Amino acid sequence: MKATITVLSGDGIGPEVTGAAVSLLEVIAARHGHQFTFHEAPFGGAAIDGHGDPFPKETIRRCESADAVLLGAVGGPKWTDPKAAVRPEQGLLRLRKHFELFANLRPVKAYPALAAFAPLRADLLEGVDILFVRELTGGIYFGARQEQGDGATAWDTMEYSVHEVERVAHVAFRAAQKRNHRLTSVDKANVLATSRLWQRTVERMAGDYPDVKLDHMLVDAFAMQVLRTPARYDVVVTENMFGDILTDESAVLAGSLGMLPSASLGKGTFGVYEPIHGSAPDIAGQGIANPTGTILSAAMLLRFSLNLDEEAQNLERAVDMAIAEGARTRDVASTGALALSTSEFTAAVKAHL
Repeated sequence: MKATITVLSGDGIGPEVTGAAVSLLEVIAARHGHQFTFHEAPFGGAAIDGHGDPFPKETIRRCESADAVLLGAVGGPKWTDPKAAVRPEQGLLRLRKHFELFANLRPVKAYPALAAFAPLRADLLEGVDILFVRELTGGIYFGARQEQGDGATAWDTMEYSVHEVERVAHVAFRAAQKRNHRLTSVDKANVLATSRLWQRTVERMAGDYPDVKLDHMLVDAFAMQVLRTPARYDVVVTENMFGDILTDESAVLAGSLGMLPSASLGKGTFGVYEPIHGSAPDIAGQGIANPTGTILSAAMLLRFSLNLDEEAQNLERAVDMAIAEGARTRDVASTGALALSTSEFTAAVKAHL
């Protein structure tokens, strides 16, 4: 097949990890007879420096003409002033809103070979395989906000409609049907009106999915239990901010934030694929970043946007085999002497394709 992929490398380690993923996608294309065309476009802080806008019009056009977007990371000390009118993170929010990417899929898998790097007992990690479905275009991140001129008062608005909850819950229920038929909905219904709407809506929808066992948990209780008994969870659906926080917390189950991929999807096959980690400016340019999250995001791109499930499985297996044989970047290596560079780890994955 022919496909066009727009690459938004962004800032910090973004170019390093996206470069690793692109090199593997090129191998996949060559070995399976596909033709992937990659187009780079400025995004995030780099785009602010070059264009005064984290999501320039030309980048928008590049994304609109693509089958999928592979994204690295945005941000860094250079652009951290909260009073700045233009910030890299605004590009992410606009990208998600522009394409109505309302469902963010974040799988969290525990690798037995990396159990020593998780701050939990190894027995707690056995069988951990969770799919988080995070609502991505609503809630407090997109609500009205205000900072009073004197700096003494500020407010942010969390808002959800039934429609917004329904469409992301459908994604979660359908995912549960393809997995272990268990869905946990996380909210704060004992305090927040939006969470009560969320819980009522998800509960009503459960009638359309009788084969899925639904339970509800308050976000604070879930934040504790996902570390105490992580293997009990299968698919978890929650709103935007809760999902952002809980998936970063759950990264400890995989041993490192660098291990986790994500897919941001809307109604069609177009999607944005990115690791959940940030730009890691402290190690940018050193060639030591962990590309696993971006490589696995590329596998999700193959599966969800290009409908190439066999190729996606091949890439995921190659990552599993490389890790099982001892391939490690610095964040999950027992000593620095045993750590591979970004390019060396990528070569180890490539060897198993």
